[in-house]
Amino acid sequence: MRALIATVSLALLSTLAHAGEACEAKAVDKNGKALAGAAKTSFMKKCEKEAGGAACEAKAVDKNGKALAGAAKSSFMKKCEKEAATAK
Repeated sequence: MRALIATVSLALLSTLAHAGEACEAKAVDKNGKALAGAAKTSFMKKCEKEAGGAACEAKAVDKNGKALAGAAKSSFMKKCEKEAATAK
């Protein structure tokens, strides 16, 4: 069980690291010019949050390996996304 948790944690960290790079590459306007200033900051924040949410979605399983649902999933996702944001 500990090995599974460690593996999932490492996967999350690598996903978040690559998310920053992927978001940086996508930070362009409709004319293909790179975003700058507040527009880039806003875009990066939103993009990285969404990428972190995808990683949390994959981890949202109970001890038997079944996907969480309802209030349990909502609570887990909120906690996971908060931890991912503070880990940066």
